[in-house]
Amino acid sequence: MNIFDTIAGMGHEQLVLCQDAVSGYRGIIAIHSTTLGPALGGTRFWSYASDEDAIVDALRLARGMTYKNAVAGLNLGGGKSVIIGDNRTADREMLFRAHGRFVESLGGRYITAEDVGTSTADMDFVHMETDYVSGLAGRSGDPSPVTAHGVFRAIQAAAKETWGADSLTGRTVAVQGCGHVGYYLCKELHEAGAKLVVTDIDAERVKRVVADFGARGVDLDAIYAVEADIFAPCALGAVLNDQTIPQLKVEIVAGAANNQLLDEEKHGKALAKKGILYAPDYVANAGGVINVYSELAGWTSERAFRKADEIYDTVLRVFAIAKHDKVGTYLAADRLAEMRIKTVGNMVRTWPQWPNK
Repeated sequence: MNIFDTIAGMGHEQLVLCQDAVSGYRGIIAIHSTTLGPALGGTRFWSYASDEDAIVDALRLARGMTYKNAVAGLNLGGGKSVIIGDNRTADREMLFRAHGRFVESLGGRYITAEDVGTSTADMDFVHMETDYVSGLAGRSGDPSPVTAHGVFRAIQAAAKETWGADSLTGRTVAVQGCGHVGYYLCKELHEAGAKLVVTDIDAERVKRVVADFGARGVDLDAIYAVEADIFAPCALGAVLNDQTIPQLKVEIVAGAANNQLLDEEKHGKALAKKGILYAPDYVANAGGVINVYSELAGWTSERAFRKADEIYDTVLRVFAIAKHDKVGTYLAADRLAEMRIKTVGNMVRTWPQWPNK
């Protein structure tokens, strides 16, 4: 692996490889862009097959955070870190304190938070060594309601684009995944008058949504072939693929899951060929990063929800770009993000900063 060619090709600014022999910590911090502000992205704790796999994952995720933060209208760049190891380990304090020291060494260029394999308790250990961390216990709180609200607004925007009105009364929504975000999304959809068909790997979650919101539960694989208006993936990624897309009987796909398209270009085109409007996942689910930013900016919960409301207009802008440029919505979202990064990057800089550095 030629590291310099790799990071140059993906447009990254910095890649930091870190190790601490005492704690056994082996970490990677990738900073993709700081054009809009400090790079924000969570810490993933995972057992990788190789160091190269860990580096590639960190770089890919960091780049994704740049686009997510940009399209959400936040003053944040994109970064990500990974810790190599077994995330089931119970001995975590020194591991995450070591990680916090390396985050601190970057002087605020990178701000971390929880991600796959990590928790608010882990971030509290990171916080012992640095203030450049978000997602702490007792701060911004559970991000699920804000994330779900953003997805709900994305669904409304897609309804507006498809049917000329954003009312969901009488519309049937097939929701895949009834966890924290899925539950709150079902709540908002129910209150908006939608009919729900739901599934989840956990049968108890399905029972709860059925009892609380009058939903109809179906088997895991049956969700794809449900006769509905909207499909909302809120569980695993890569659920839109060669096997599932031919089964879909909906006009809109908009959900909270990350990386819903197994192959972005191939399966984005496959949805368009079936006449299905796709609200790009990282635009629709941006409420999560908005919630993190609210902690950093000291926003109230109400302000975080107001910011998540803006996802409605953002999704409509994505659709407008897609129509104007005659490209898929997944490409239009990238173009919207790149437009904001370029505009901010080209603004006049009021040099010199000295002596007020």
